[in-house]
Amino acid sequence: MDRLIRIGSRDSSLALWQAKFIEKLLNEQGIKTEIILVKSEGDINLTSPLYEMGVQGIFTKTLDSALLSNKIDIAVHSLKDVPTQLPVNLKIAAIPKRANVKDVLVYQDSSFIVTEKAGITIATSSLRRKAQWLNKYPNHAIESIRGNINTRLEKLKSTLNWNAALFAAAGIDRIGLDVPNKTELDWMLPAPAQGALGIVCREDDPQAEAICKTLNHHETAVCTGIERSFLRNLKGGCSIPIAALAIADKNNIHFKGNILSLDGIRKVEIEMDFELDNFDNAGKSAALKLLAAGGDVIARELKSYMTE
Repeated sequence: MDRLIRIGSRDSSLALWQAKFIEKLLNEQGIKTEIILVKSEGDINLTSPLYEMGVQGIFTKTLDSALLSNKIDIAVHSLKDVPTQLPVNLKIAAIPKRANVKDVLVYQDSSFIVTEKAGITIATSSLRRKAQWLNKYPNHAIESIRGNINTRLEKLKSTLNWNAALFAAAGIDRIGLDVPNKTELDWMLPAPAQGALGIVCREDDPQAEAICKTLNHHETAVCTGIERSFLRNLKGGCSIPIAALAIADKNNIHFKGNILSLDGIRKVEIEMDFELDNFDNAGKSAALKLLAAGGDVIARELKSYMTE
C-alpha cells in the first residue's frame, strides 16, 4: 500500500515507545509510516495535580485536535488515559494485546519494608492509587508527584523525605528502565484498561481504520471494553478512584471492580463472572451492582468534588 500513515505521539519516552511499537507492527505489514510529535497540556504543566487540570482527556485532547484537523492519521495512547466518550468523528480503531496490568511500588532504599506504622511517605499523582494505598495503610502520608516516568523516578531519588512512589508496571517495562527496588502490588486493583494501548483514528478514514484493525487483539479489546464500560456507567473519568480488571479464561470473564472515597476510608467492591461470548452489557451490569451495594454514595461525592 502506498499510503503513508502519520502517527501522532506525545514526546515523552513512554509515548514515543508506544508510537514506535505501533509503527514497527505496521512496517512489518509493509505500511509506510511517519511519527509526528505533539505536546499535550499534561506534559507542559508539571506542577498542578492532574485532578485540578480538568484531567479528562488531558493527555489525549491535543492529539485528538491534530486528528480532527487532519495533521495526523492515527494517535497512539495509553488506553487508560482515553476518555470513555471520544470526540465526535473519532473512534478506537484497534487495541493491541495487553501488557502487565499491575501497579508497582518503587522505593529508594533496598532495605525499605512497608509497615502499617506512621512516618512513611508515598508519592503518587493518581487519586486511585492514593485511595487504595490509604485504605490499606491509613497512617501513611501521600505526596503528589508529576512528570513522565523518568522525571518521577528522579524526583523520588532526590526527595529525601519520600520513601517510595507508585507507578504502572507496563510503563516501566516498556521503556526498559532499570529499577531494581520495586515490588508488584498484587492487592492493588488497576485503572480500567491499564496496560493496554489504544489506536484512535477518524471515523471518516476507513482506510486507516482497516489498517489498524489488523493489530487488534480480541480478548484484550473485550476485557478493556468491559472495564471502560464499568467506568463510563459510574460516570467517572480516568482521575477518579475507580478501579476495574476483567480477565478472560477460556469462555469465562472474571471481573473485579471498586470505588473508594478520596481519603481511602470507604470502599465498595464487587466480583462477577460473565461468559466471553455474552459480554455486551457486562460493564454496565457490574456498575449497577456496585452502585446498588453502596457505591452510589461515594460516586455522588466524587462527582461533587470533581466539579467544584
